[in-house]
Amino acid sequence: MISAVFFGSHHFSTPILQQLIDSGIFDIQLVVTQPDRPVGRKQEIQMTGVKTLALKYNIPVEQPATLKDYTLPISADINIVCKYGLLVPESILNSAKHGSINTHASLLPKYRGASPIQSVLINGETETGATIMLMDKEMDHGPILLQDKLNILPDENCFELSERLAPLEADLLIKAIPDFIAGKITLQVQNHTEATFCKELTREDGQVDGTKTATEIYNLYRGLTPWPGIWTMWNEKRLKLLKIAPADVKIEAGKLTA
Repeated sequence: MISAVFFGSHHFSTPILQQLIDSGIFDIQLVVTQPDRPVGRKQEIQMTGVKTLALKYNIPVEQPATLKDYTLPISADINIVCKYGLLVPESILNSAKHGSINTHASLLPKYRGASPIQSVLINGETETGATIMLMDKEMDHGPILLQDKLNILPDENCFELSERLAPLEADLLIKAIPDFIAGKITLQVQNHTEATFCKELTREDGQVDGTKTATEIYNLYRGLTPWPGIWTMWNEKRLKLLKIAPADVKIEAGKLTA
């Protein structure tokens, strides 16, 4: 079996960890995830789904507040990083025998950065995919082990697309890592001149611009559902648009009709 340390925090990471465990190929020796945090209106302390899953399988868990001065307690064959949410320093990237592998939800070099799934939807892309790459000190910059494409459905939102990308990414990890360790994969250097970047999103990114086309507004809704959602101002109050759909009615920008 391949010994591995798994880094992940986002809910998107949980089904990927589950598939790695189920594969029987990996001995997950340690899970590193972000600290428990208060969630919701009641601010109840909640573990990440990755931590909950790790505890179910009696996998040791560490939750450093930062990786800046953190030292892994073990050295595995490989580190696997999936939506961890913090910058991983070179000292950790190089700590495993075969380095650190990242799974990224875009067809790199397009959509490097924090919001690839949201960004492809906002930009009206019809195709995306997943990339398995060897990490280096720059963001989403390292050479590629394996990629695969996925068509985007016309009305799916960020959550729905994430649900379809997760098993694809897990499958690619399971295919790529054993061959990489065995020296059967030729790494593909990214064409950095073609790189595009996507930022970390905030609630303010959900404000609807009434001068945009119906398609552009609908794509914003798809990309930002369920979080942070889209909104507009009405009678000096923020109005959150929970469910919208395109219509053929033509009205003046910024106006409402029944």
